Amino acid sequence: MKVRKAVITAAGWGTRFLPITRSQPKEMLPVVNKPLIQYSVEEAINSGIEQIIVITALGKRAIEDYFDRSFELEYFLEQKRETKLLQEMRELSSLIDVCYIRQKEQLGLGHAILTAKNFVADEPFAVLLPDDLIDSRVPALKQMVEVYEQYGTSVIAIKRVSSQNTVKYGIIEPKRVSAKIYQVLGLTEKPKPQEAPSNLGVVGRYILMPQIFDVLEVTPPGKNQEIQLTDALQLLLQQQTIYAYEFDGVRYDAGTPLGWLEATIAFALKQPDIGRELREYLRQLL
Repeated sequence: MKVRKAVITAAGWGTRFLPITRSQPKEMLPVVNKPLIQYSVEEAINSGIEQIIVITALGKRAIEDYFDRSFELEYFLEQKRETKLLQEMRELSSLIDVCYIRQKEQLGLGHAILTAKNFVADEPFAVLLPDDLIDSRVPALKQMVEVYEQYGTSVIAIKRVSSQNTVKYGIIEPKRVSAKIYQVLGLTEKPKPQEAPSNLGVVGRYILMPQIFDVLEVTPPGKNQEIQLTDALQLLLQQQTIYAYEFDGVRYDAGTPLGWLEATIAFALKQPDIGRELREYLRQLL
């Protein structure tokens, strides 16, 4: 069955960006001139996704407004004869069919995904975390869709991490299938370096079979008393094979201030209108 739907999680508090996230959703922080969440939406669209479900929470209304039409802004741009900008704003509001679900309590990534059960129904679906911004020639999710179409089961994205950083990731126990594909034998949530089964860390892109919902419903709270997706995937392994894919591309942890700055600089340097001047400024600064 084709992967038609994607869940984008955007319900967290964004505490690492306080105080700005008191009133501004972390997912709306700009990387150059687009918010983080737009990169996830565009990646989903460019990977063949037809419908997007965004998991939001209290105080996240700006996300819904952003992808809606703004008739006042369009009228203003029309009066100023800003034809190119006007076209861009209209295209933004018609990118794709988006629906929104509120996660009433922040009980973990697994719980956030579970709230989408009735909308996803019995189809395989993608999950994207806006915190993980991936710069790649072929969208990372599209690469994963191709792996899914080959094996017909759940696929998770992975990247190699340093031994001291295993405590920041879900880590897989791998069995190599090909150069970039591994069968997942087990998963551990944020293990200490000496306890990690490998240095392959899970990154915020998933293609999941619908059976994950039944598993999430019986997954007990894990670290931080939250329902961890990693724990649910470990239980899902008892029912089906899961593959991990080491995608091509550069991943930025834009959920942290340093990672967000790194992503902003990297993406800005690629912009034809500001890249050259920014590069010269950085040379002077350093």
